[in-house]
Amino acid sequence: MRTLRLLIEYDGSHFVGWQSQENGRTIQGELERALQILVKEAIRPIGSGRTDAGTHALGQVAHFQTKSALPIERLLCGLNGILPPDIAIRHIEEAPPDFHARYNAKRKRYRYRIHQGKVALNRPQVWTYYPCLSLPPMVEAATFLPGEHHFGAFCKQDPVPERFNCQVFAANWSQQHNELVFEIEANRFLRHMVRILVGTMVEIGRSHLPPEAIRKLLASGDRAAAGATAPALGLSLLWVAYDP
Repeated sequence: MRTLRLLIEYDGSHFVGWQSQENGRTIQGELERALQILVKEAIRPIGSGRTDAGTHALGQVAHFQTKSALPIERLLCGLNGILPPDIAIRHIEEAPPDFHARYNAKRKRYRYRIHQGKVALNRPQVWTYYPCLSLPPMVEAATFLPGEHHFGAFCKQDPVPERFNCQVFAANWSQQHNELVFEIEANRFLRHMVRILVGTMVEIGRSHLPPEAIRKLLASGDRAAAGATAPALGLSLLWVAYDP
């Protein structure tokens, strides 16, 4: 059996998420279908983690095992030829037999894009937001995130996560033309964590909350006191890091 590691890019606009489901298109489901056609095996690829419905990826990682002896180049061309236009395999490589895309992941980085005002291009990849936002207090709010914290205030509570602690290595806002861009890197992420952080910092950018609210929410774990969950369409998984 060969263990193969995939680097995947996808536009999540028309998917109900990564994980295969009975109803709706999923990235995992499309990969299963393509692999069945190409290598004539029933294969379930395992991703580094689930992404929500509507969330995109530039660097999702997955692995699968196969008996097929097809060369890497033929697998890459074959999969990209079968997969729909909104999924692209950027790279395939041989991996150690015990490699696991989810359990071996050490860090992930996400990006969230907010476009200030109306936009015609790239609409499925940004949250189009009309109220004026002040960037400096949002930048200050993000400085409270690095470190290990309890993110109970910033995650979906149904179902309740097994553990709430995450180690954040970096978190920052920047302005790129008419877009406010948030990037965050951590060892793990809870469901809807980035989107709730963004929704809360948008309230800070509107002067509805002070920047220190982030620190207080990390201490309290009170989801009801945090902001709304930002739309999925502005969120992209940038990359997943592993030990060499």
